[in-house]
Amino acid sequence: MTTRFGLDRLLSESALRRRLAGKRLGLLAHPASTDACLQHALDVLAALGELHFTAAFGPQHGLRGDKQDNMVESADFIDPRHGIPVFSLYGTVRRPTPAMLDTFDVLLIDLQDLGCRIYTFITTLRYLLEAAAEHHKTIWILDRPNPVGRCVEGLKLRPGWESFVGAGHLPMRHGLTPGELARWFIADGRLDLDCEIITLDGWQPGQAPGFGWPLGERAWINPSPNAPNLSMARCYAGTVMLEGTTLSEGRGTTRPLELFGAPDIDAEALLDEMHRLAPHWLTGCRLRPCWFEPTFHKHAGTLCHGIQIHVDDGAYQHSEFRPWRLQALAFKAIRRRDPDYPLWRDFPYEYEHDRLAIDLINGSPLLREWVDDPQTRPEDLDAMARHDETEWLEERAPFLLY
Repeated sequence: MTTRFGLDRLLSESALRRRLAGKRLGLLAHPASTDACLQHALDVLAALGELHFTAAFGPQHGLRGDKQDNMVESADFIDPRHGIPVFSLYGTVRRPTPAMLDTFDVLLIDLQDLGCRIYTFITTLRYLLEAAAEHHKTIWILDRPNPVGRCVEGLKLRPGWESFVGAGHLPMRHGLTPGELARWFIADGRLDLDCEIITLDGWQPGQAPGFGWPLGERAWINPSPNAPNLSMARCYAGTVMLEGTTLSEGRGTTRPLELFGAPDIDAEALLDEMHRLAPHWLTGCRLRPCWFEPTFHKHAGTLCHGIQIHVDDGAYQHSEFRPWRLQALAFKAIRRRDPDYPLWRDFPYEYEHDRLAIDLINGSPLLREWVDDPQTRPEDLDAMARHDETEWLEERAPFLLY
Protein backbone atom coordinates (compact mmCIF):
# COMPACT_ATOMS: atom_id res chain seq x y z
CA MET A 1 0.00 0.00 0.00
CA THR A 2 1.33 3.44 -0.95
CA THR A 3 1.92 5.81 1.94
CA ARG A 4 0.50 9.29 1.50
CA PHE A 5 1.83 12.01 3.77
CA GLY A 6 -0.31 14.87 5.09
CA LEU A 7 1.12 17.17 2.43
CA ASP A 8 0.19 14.69 -0.30
CA ARG A 9 -3.39 14.64 0.96
CA LEU A 10 -3.66 18.42 1.04
CA LEU A 11 -2.37 18.57 -2.52
CA SER A 12 -4.77 15.93 -3.82
CA GLU A 13 -7.94 16.57 -1.80
CA SER A 14 -9.71 19.73 -2.90
CA ALA A 15 -12.20 19.44 -0.03
CA LEU A 16 -9.35 20.04 2.42
CA ARG A 17 -8.05 23.04 0.49
CA ARG A 18 -11.50 24.62 0.26
CA ARG A 19 -11.52 24.93 4.03
CA LEU A 20 -8.48 27.19 3.78
CA ALA A 21 -10.02 29.52 1.19
CA GLY A 22 -9.74 33.18 2.11
CA LYS A 23 -7.36 32.48 5.00
CA ARG A 24 -3.93 34.00 5.42
CA LEU A 25 -1.63 31.00 5.62
CA GLY A 26 1.72 30.44 7.23
CA LEU A 27 3.96 27.41 6.81
CA LEU A 28 6.53 25.92 9.19
CA ALA A 29 8.80 23.66 7.16
CA HIS A 30 12.38 22.55 6.51
CA PRO A 31 14.29 21.00 3.58
CA ALA A 32 12.59 17.58 3.90
CA SER A 33 9.13 19.15 3.66
CA THR A 34 8.56 17.90 0.12
CA ASP A 35 5.90 16.06 -1.82
CA ALA A 36 6.37 12.69 -3.51
CA CYS A 37 7.92 14.47 -6.52
CA LEU A 38 10.48 16.18 -4.25
CA GLN A 39 9.02 19.68 -4.59
CA HIS A 40 9.21 21.81 -1.45
CA ALA A 41 5.90 22.26 0.36
CA LEU A 42 5.94 26.05 0.09
CA ASP A 43 6.58 25.98 -3.65
CA VAL A 44 4.10 23.26 -4.55
CA LEU A 45 1.28 24.59 -2.35
CA ALA A 46 1.75 28.16 -3.55
CA ALA A 47 1.77 26.96 -7.17
CA LEU A 48 -1.81 25.73 -6.78
CA GLY A 49 -2.92 29.36 -6.91
CA GLU A 50 -5.83 28.85 -4.51
CA LEU A 51 -3.95 29.13 -1.21
CA HIS A 52 -2.78 32.51 0.06
CA PHE A 53 0.56 32.32 1.87
CA THR A 54 1.58 35.40 3.84
CA ALA A 55 4.49 34.01 5.92
CA ALA A 56 6.77 31.05 6.44
CA PHE A 57 8.82 29.84 9.38
CA GLY A 58 12.05 27.88 9.62
CA PRO A 59 13.20 25.75 12.59
CA GLN A 60 16.83 24.96 13.39
CA HIS A 61 18.89 24.79 10.15
CA GLY A 62 16.33 26.94 8.34
CA LEU A 63 13.36 26.66 5.97
CA ARG A 64 15.57 25.65 3.05
CA GLY A 65 18.46 24.16 5.05
CA ASP A 66 21.08 26.87 5.16
CA LYS A 67 23.31 25.84 8.08
CA GLN A 68 25.57 22.79 8.02
CA ASP A 69 26.95 22.72 11.55
CA ASN A 70 24.97 22.28 14.74
CA MET A 71 23.80 25.22 16.93
CA VAL A 72 24.26 27.86 14.22
CA GLU A 73 21.46 30.40 14.06
CA SER A 74 19.54 31.49 10.97
CA ALA A 75 18.29 34.99 10.15
CA ASP A 76 14.88 36.18 8.96
CA PHE A 77 14.63 36.93 5.24
CA ILE A 78 12.19 37.59 2.42
CA ASP A 79 11.65 34.53 0.26
CA PRO A 80 12.88 35.57 -3.22
CA ARG A 81 10.43 33.31 -5.02
CA HIS A 82 7.25 34.11 -3.13
CA GLY A 83 7.99 37.54 -1.67
CA ILE A 84 6.82 36.61 1.83
CA PRO A 85 8.69 36.96 5.14
CA VAL A 86 10.44 33.85 6.40
CA PHE A 87 10.86 34.02 10.16
CA SER A 88 13.63 32.10 11.90
CA LEU A 89 12.68 30.22 15.06
CA TYR A 90 16.34 29.43 15.65
CA GLY A 91 17.86 32.88 15.71
CA THR A 92 17.08 35.88 17.87
CA VAL A 93 13.98 33.99 19.12
CA ARG A 94 12.96 30.37 19.58
CA ARG A 95 9.29 31.18 20.16
CA PRO A 96 7.23 33.19 17.65
CA THR A 97 6.61 36.81 18.59
CA PRO A 98 3.13 38.38 18.53
CA ALA A 99 4.16 40.27 15.38
CA MET A 100 5.05 36.99 13.66
CA LEU A 101 1.75 35.44 14.70
CA ASP A 102 -0.15 38.43 13.31
CA THR A 103 0.99 37.51 9.78
CA PHE A 104 -1.31 34.48 9.42
CA ASP A 105 -4.70 33.01 10.34
CA VAL A 106 -3.84 29.33 9.90
CA LEU A 107 -0.37 27.83 10.27
CA LEU A 108 0.45 24.65 8.37
CA ILE A 109 3.21 22.60 10.00
CA ASP A 110 5.05 20.10 7.81
CA LEU A 111 8.11 18.77 9.64
CA GLN A 112 9.88 15.45 9.20
CA ASP A 113 10.95 14.29 12.68
CA LEU A 114 13.44 11.54 13.59
CA GLY A 115 11.44 10.06 16.47
CA CYS A 116 13.80 11.31 19.16
CA ARG A 117 13.08 13.66 22.07
CA ILE A 118 16.18 15.74 21.57
CA TYR A 119 15.44 16.64 17.94
CA THR A 120 14.68 20.35 18.22
CA PHE A 121 11.96 20.38 15.57
CA ILE A 122 9.53 18.87 18.07
CA THR A 123 10.38 21.56 20.63
CA THR A 124 9.62 24.19 17.98
CA LEU A 125 6.36 22.33 17.30
CA ARG A 126 5.41 22.57 20.97
CA TYR A 127 6.34 26.25 21.21
CA LEU A 128 4.14 27.05 18.21
CA LEU A 129 1.21 25.11 19.64
CA GLU A 130 1.54 27.05 22.88
CA ALA A 131 1.76 30.38 21.07
CA ALA A 132 -1.19 29.53 18.83
CA ALA A 133 -3.32 28.68 21.85
CA GLU A 134 -2.42 31.95 23.53
CA HIS A 135 -3.16 34.04 20.41
CA HIS A 136 -6.17 32.06 19.14
CA LYS A 137 -4.56 30.86 15.93
CA THR A 138 -5.46 27.68 14.05
CA ILE A 139 -2.87 24.96 13.42
CA TRP A 140 -2.95 22.25 10.77
CA ILE A 141 -0.35 19.47 11.14
CA LEU A 142 0.51 17.82 7.83
CA ASP A 143 1.54 14.53 9.35
CA ARG A 144 4.62 12.53 8.37
CA PRO A 145 5.94 9.09 9.36
CA ASN A 146 8.11 8.46 12.35
CA PRO A 147 11.00 6.94 10.35
CA VAL A 148 12.07 4.69 13.23
CA GLY A 149 8.56 3.42 13.85
CA ARG A 150 6.88 2.68 17.15
CA CYS A 151 9.90 1.64 19.24
CA VAL A 152 10.21 3.21 22.69
CA GLU A 153 13.48 3.46 24.58
CA GLY A 154 15.24 5.46 27.24
CA LEU A 155 14.66 7.37 30.45
CA LYS A 156 11.89 9.95 30.52
CA LEU A 157 12.79 13.59 31.01
CA ARG A 158 12.52 14.53 34.69
CA PRO A 159 10.60 17.61 35.94
CA GLY A 160 12.74 20.74 35.84
CA TRP A 161 14.88 19.44 32.97
CA GLU A 162 12.80 20.91 30.16
CA SER A 163 14.93 22.70 27.57
CA PHE A 164 15.17 23.32 23.84
CA VAL A 165 16.26 19.67 23.53
CA GLY A 166 13.65 18.51 26.03
CA ALA A 167 10.10 19.48 25.05
CA GLY A 168 8.42 17.32 27.69
CA HIS A 169 8.60 14.18 29.82
CA LEU A 170 9.14 11.91 26.80
CA PRO A 171 11.61 9.01 26.66
CA MET A 172 14.47 9.35 24.20
CA ARG A 173 12.63 7.28 21.56
CA HIS A 174 8.95 8.21 21.76
CA GLY A 175 7.46 6.28 18.83
CA LEU A 176 4.99 9.00 17.75
CA THR A 177 4.43 10.90 14.52
CA PRO A 178 4.48 14.72 14.57
CA GLY A 179 0.68 14.73 14.53
CA GLU A 180 0.49 12.33 17.45
CA LEU A 181 3.13 14.36 19.31
CA ALA A 182 1.01 17.47 18.76
CA ARG A 183 -1.98 15.71 20.36
CA TRP A 184 0.16 14.75 23.34
CA PHE A 185 1.64 18.27 23.66
CA ILE A 186 -1.85 19.78 23.64
CA ALA A 187 -3.01 17.40 26.38
CA ASP A 188 0.18 17.72 28.40
CA GLY A 189 0.06 21.51 28.28
CA ARG A 190 -3.72 21.68 28.70
CA LEU A 191 -3.87 23.89 25.61
CA ASP A 192 -7.16 25.28 24.34
CA LEU A 193 -6.37 25.14 20.66
CA ASP A 194 -7.97 24.63 17.26
CA CYS A 195 -5.58 22.03 15.86
CA GLU A 196 -6.30 19.63 13.01
CA ILE A 197 -4.14 16.67 12.02
CA ILE A 198 -4.11 15.83 8.31
CA THR A 199 -3.33 12.18 8.83
CA LEU A 200 -1.13 9.77 6.93
CA ASP A 201 -2.74 7.31 4.58
CA GLY A 202 -1.40 3.75 4.45
CA TRP A 203 1.41 4.11 6.97
CA GLN A 204 2.53 0.71 8.28
CA PRO A 205 5.22 1.26 10.91
CA GLY A 206 5.71 -2.43 11.63
CA GLN A 207 6.39 -3.41 8.04
CA ALA A 208 9.83 -4.45 6.78
CA PRO A 209 12.18 -3.28 5.48
CA GLY A 210 11.54 0.32 6.53
CA PHE A 211 9.79 -0.24 9.90
CA GLY A 212 8.40 3.28 9.87
CA TRP A 213 9.92 4.78 6.75
CA PRO A 214 8.36 3.78 3.37
CA LEU A 215 11.70 2.50 2.10
CA GLY A 216 11.88 2.14 -1.68
CA GLU A 217 8.76 4.26 -2.01
CA ARG A 218 9.86 7.70 -0.84
CA ALA A 219 13.22 9.36 -1.26
CA TRP A 220 15.09 10.29 1.90
CA ILE A 221 15.83 14.01 2.16
CA ASN A 222 17.94 15.29 5.03
CA PRO A 223 15.60 16.96 7.53
CA SER A 224 18.76 18.44 9.03
CA PRO A 225 22.22 18.53 7.42
CA ASN A 226 23.68 15.65 9.45
CA ALA A 227 20.68 13.35 8.99
CA PRO A 228 21.66 11.89 5.62
CA ASN A 229 19.87 8.53 5.64
CA LEU A 230 17.64 6.08 7.46
CA SER A 231 20.64 4.43 9.14
CA MET A 232 21.44 7.69 10.91
CA ALA A 233 17.82 8.03 12.02
CA ARG A 234 17.89 4.54 13.51
CA CYS A 235 21.11 5.21 15.43
CA TYR A 236 20.34 8.79 16.45
CA ALA A 237 18.55 8.15 19.77
CA GLY A 238 21.87 6.75 21.03
CA THR A 239 24.53 8.59 19.07
CA VAL A 240 23.03 12.02 19.78
CA MET A 241 24.33 11.59 23.33
CA LEU A 242 27.83 11.92 21.89
CA GLU A 243 27.16 15.64 21.49
CA GLY A 244 27.58 15.87 25.26
CA THR A 245 30.93 14.08 25.23
CA THR A 246 34.48 14.64 24.03
CA LEU A 247 34.06 11.75 21.57
CA SER A 248 33.41 12.52 17.92
CA GLU A 249 29.94 11.61 16.69
CA GLY A 250 31.22 11.59 13.12
CA ARG A 251 30.38 15.17 12.23
CA GLY A 252 32.82 16.13 9.52
CA THR A 253 32.64 12.64 8.00
CA THR A 254 30.23 11.13 5.50
CA ARG A 255 28.58 8.98 8.23
CA PRO A 256 27.62 11.46 10.96
CA LEU A 257 25.87 10.01 14.01
CA GLU A 258 26.42 6.44 12.84
CA LEU A 259 29.88 6.14 14.36
CA PHE A 260 31.87 7.41 17.30
CA GLY A 261 35.45 7.54 18.45
CA ALA A 262 38.47 9.61 19.44
CA PRO A 263 42.22 9.66 18.82
CA ASP A 264 42.91 7.91 22.15
CA ILE A 265 40.25 5.17 21.92
CA ASP A 266 41.17 1.51 21.43
CA ALA A 267 38.06 0.43 19.54
CA GLU A 268 38.68 -3.33 19.69
CA ALA A 269 39.30 -3.25 23.43
CA LEU A 270 36.25 -1.04 23.94
CA LEU A 271 34.05 -3.41 21.96
CA ASP A 272 35.36 -6.38 23.95
CA GLU A 273 34.46 -4.59 27.20
CA MET A 274 30.97 -3.79 25.90
CA HIS A 275 30.41 -7.45 25.03
CA ARG A 276 31.65 -8.45 28.45
CA LEU A 277 29.35 -6.05 30.30
CA ALA A 278 26.04 -6.50 28.43
CA PRO A 279 26.14 -8.44 25.16
CA HIS A 280 22.32 -8.46 25.00
CA TRP A 281 22.38 -4.66 24.56
CA LEU A 282 24.32 -5.02 21.31
CA THR A 283 21.91 -7.17 19.30
CA GLY A 284 20.02 -6.19 16.17
CA CYS A 285 22.98 -4.53 14.42
CA ARG A 286 26.61 -5.00 13.45
CA LEU A 287 29.40 -3.12 15.21
CA ARG A 288 32.62 -2.56 13.29
CA PRO A 289 35.87 -1.03 14.57
CA CYS A 290 36.96 1.66 12.14
CA TRP A 291 39.26 4.62 11.61
CA PHE A 292 38.06 8.07 10.54
CA GLU A 293 39.32 11.64 10.34
CA PRO A 294 36.72 14.41 10.79
CA THR A 295 37.16 17.37 8.43
CA PHE A 296 35.46 19.70 10.91
CA HIS A 297 33.99 19.69 14.43
CA LYS A 298 35.54 17.60 17.25
CA HIS A 299 39.00 16.15 16.51
CA ALA A 300 39.06 17.82 13.08
CA GLY A 301 42.06 16.71 11.05
CA THR A 302 43.00 14.03 13.58
CA LEU A 303 42.79 10.29 13.00
CA CYS A 304 40.24 8.70 15.33
CA HIS A 305 39.70 5.06 16.25
CA GLY A 306 36.09 4.17 16.82
CA ILE A 307 33.07 2.02 16.11
CA GLN A 308 30.51 2.24 13.33
CA ILE A 309 26.96 0.99 13.93
CA HIS A 310 25.57 -0.81 10.88
CA VAL A 311 21.78 -1.11 10.62
CA ASP A 312 21.28 -1.52 6.88
CA ASP A 313 21.91 -5.22 6.19
CA GLY A 314 20.39 -8.57 7.11
CA ALA A 315 21.69 -8.36 10.67
CA TYR A 316 19.35 -5.47 11.45
CA GLN A 317 16.53 -6.55 13.77
CA HIS A 318 14.18 -3.65 14.34
CA SER A 319 12.65 -4.80 17.61
CA GLU A 320 16.00 -5.85 19.09
CA PHE A 321 18.12 -2.84 18.16
CA ARG A 322 18.43 -0.49 21.14
CA PRO A 323 20.66 2.45 20.23
CA TRP A 324 20.24 4.31 23.53
CA ARG A 325 21.40 1.33 25.58
CA LEU A 326 24.19 0.58 23.11
CA GLN A 327 25.65 4.08 23.36
CA ALA A 328 25.21 4.18 27.14
CA LEU A 329 27.11 0.91 27.32
CA ALA A 330 29.97 2.39 25.30
CA PHE A 331 30.26 5.21 27.84
CA LYS A 332 30.21 2.72 30.71
CA ALA A 333 32.88 0.59 29.04
CA ILE A 334 35.12 3.64 28.56
CA ARG A 335 34.70 4.56 32.21
CA ARG A 336 35.41 0.97 33.32
CA ARG A 337 38.60 0.86 31.26
CA ASP A 338 39.77 4.33 32.28
CA PRO A 339 38.03 5.89 35.32
CA ASP A 340 39.69 9.25 34.67
CA TYR A 341 38.88 9.52 30.95
CA PRO A 342 37.64 13.10 30.24
CA LEU A 343 34.36 11.88 28.79
CA TRP A 344 31.86 14.67 29.52
CA ARG A 345 32.12 17.87 27.50
CA ASP A 346 31.51 21.08 29.47
CA PHE A 347 30.37 23.82 27.04
CA PRO A 348 27.29 25.98 26.32
CA TYR A 349 24.71 23.68 24.74
CA GLU A 350 21.47 24.80 23.07
CA TYR A 351 21.16 28.06 25.01
CA GLU A 352 22.05 26.44 28.35
CA HIS A 353 25.19 27.50 30.21
CA ASP A 354 24.83 26.08 33.71
CA ARG A 355 24.04 22.40 33.12
CA LEU A 356 26.10 19.71 31.43
CA ALA A 357 25.09 18.90 27.88
CA ILE A 358 24.93 15.16 28.61
CA ASP A 359 22.34 15.84 31.33
CA LEU A 360 20.26 18.14 29.10
CA ILE A 361 20.32 15.51 26.36
CA ASN A 362 19.10 12.82 28.75
CA GLY A 363 16.65 15.02 30.59
CA SER A 364 18.32 14.42 33.96
CA PRO A 365 21.73 13.49 35.44
CA LEU A 366 20.65 9.85 35.86
CA LEU A 367 22.52 8.36 32.90
CA ARG A 368 25.74 10.26 33.64
CA GLU A 369 25.59 9.22 37.29
CA TRP A 370 25.11 5.59 36.25
CA VAL A 371 28.14 5.79 33.95
CA ASP A 372 30.37 7.44 36.54
CA ASP A 373 29.46 5.24 39.51
CA PRO A 374 31.82 2.23 39.55
CA GLN A 375 29.29 0.23 41.59
CA THR A 376 26.43 0.39 39.05
CA ARG A 377 25.75 -2.37 36.55
CA PRO A 378 23.83 -2.53 33.25
CA GLU A 379 20.88 -4.07 35.11
CA ASP A 380 20.52 -0.90 37.19
CA LEU A 381 20.07 1.36 34.17
CA ASP A 382 17.89 -1.23 32.48
CA ALA A 383 15.52 -1.33 35.44
CA MET A 384 15.10 2.45 35.48
CA ALA A 385 14.58 2.59 31.74
CA ARG A 386 12.12 -0.31 31.61
CA HIS A 387 9.97 1.39 34.24
CA ASP A 388 9.87 4.60 32.18
CA GLU A 389 9.31 2.77 28.90
CA THR A 390 6.38 0.79 30.27
CA GLU A 391 4.86 3.93 31.75
CA TRP A 392 5.22 5.79 28.45
CA LEU A 393 3.64 3.00 26.41
CA GLU A 394 0.52 3.35 28.53
CA GLU A 395 0.57 7.14 28.50
CA ARG A 396 0.95 7.51 24.74
CA ALA A 397 -1.77 4.98 23.83
CA PRO A 398 -4.69 7.47 23.73
CA PHE A 399 -2.79 9.69 21.29
CA LEU A 400 -2.03 7.10 18.60
CA LEU A 401 -3.71 7.74 15.25
CA TYR A 402 -2.48 4.66 13.37
